This record gives sequence, structure tokens and C-alpha cells, in this order.
Amino acid sequence: MGNANKGSAMDNSPDVVESGRRDALKLIGLGAAAVVLGKAAPALAALPGTKKGRLAMVIDLRRCTGCHSCAVACKAEFKVPLGVWRSWVKVEEHGSYPKTSRSFLPRLCNHCEKPACVEACPTKASYKREDGVVLVKEDVCIACGLCIAACPYNARFKNPEKKIADKCTFCIHRGDEGVAPACVNTCPAKARTFGDLSDPRSDVSKLLASVPAKVLKPKLGTAPSVFYVGASQWQLDQA
Repeated sequence: MGNANKGSAMDNSPDVVESGRRDALKLIGLGAAAVVLGKAAPALAALPGTKKGRLAMVIDLRRCTGCHSCAVACKAEFKVPLGVWRSWVKVEEHGSYPKTSRSFLPRLCNHCEKPACVEACPTKASYKREDGVVLVKEDVCIACGLCIAACPYNARFKNPEKKIADKCTFCIHRGDEGVAPACVNTCPAKARTFGDLSDPRSDVSKLLASVPAKVLKPKLGTAPSVFYVGASQWQLDQA
């Protein structure tokens, strides 16, 4: 149970993961240095430590190169155990030789407006903040797995070390201090944008107002807070 088996071309491939890890660690090192120097980019001026509004992420697939820096940055930020992922990139190959191509679909918790995981949790360990971020109270979670089964995006997993349900938190420990999530800071292609949808001046609001975007499995009615620009219907159907 959990997200160890995503069907992604990179999920459990040691060669690909290790290669991506080596490449991305260089970027992470630069990002960490920037934080130390007080130059974390991008800063979130619209998030002055508030817990109100609606935080969201936009992922521009026109920019994504499938480098996996986001997944490695997330691993480093939270010391995620091997075999499970808070954030990952689903890779699909299309066509046949010599006409082949690849598509990339970065994945993470969708921080839904109507989260099925919260409804399924018997201990109320899973909850949603006023800003829409869905979190897990580690001291309340009993690792029953009901939230993992309820998530239609396969975004949750059972942490083998902490013995709790785990997932992406939008790096809210950074956001509450006005700093972007680790995956956003690390992305070399600037494919990720994060901010408050309730603020029309935020980068995410401006981006969504200027280009069409889609969410995963919209018919479920969960109202995800992760949006994709440039996603094909095939990618969304296969998510």
C-alpha cells in the first residue's frame, strides 16, 4: 500500500534515481546556499506567515524537462526513506522507433478543497488548514491506511520509519516563513509556481489568469489545488 509503485519510469529504477540524485544534488546545494545567504528564490511576498487564503501550485509542463530535481529536493528536505516518495515525476514513453517521445507529469499531494483522505481518517489526524493545505498530525495518526486507500491520486504512503501516513505538505514550514517549497526553489526550468490563489496579485493567480490549466481527475469533485499547464488529456487520464 502507498505510493512505492507509481508505474513511473523513475519510481524504483536504481540507475535513474541515482543519476537524478547526483545531478539534482548540485542544484539543491545551490538552493541551500541561497537560503543561508538570505537569497532564497523565489520569496513569497504574498505569504507573510498567514494560514488563510488558498495555497496552490501551478506546474508548467511546457517547461518541465523530467530532470527529477523536484523529487530529489523533496527527498533531501524531509529525509524521505528509500522506496517511497512525497513528490515524484511520472514518465511515459510514446510511439515506436524511430519516432518516439517522452512526457513528464510531476506528481504530489493535490491538497484538495474537498479531500477524501480527511473524510476517511478515523482519528482526525488528517486535516485541512484554513489556507487549504492538507496535513497529518503525526502524534494522532495510527497508520491504519484508510487515508492512503481513500486518496484518488495515490499521493499518500506509509512511512516505514515514522510508522505514520505521510505525503507532500507543500513545504508549509517554509511557506509560513515566506519561502517557496523546496521543489519550486530547485526546479532549474522554473516549471513550478506557488502562491495564494485568493490573492489576485500572486504569481499563481496571474499565471492561471493568463493561460489555460487543468487538474487531475476533475470529475471526482475533490477540487485539487495543483494545476497543470500544457497537460494532454491522455496524461491526465493516465495519472
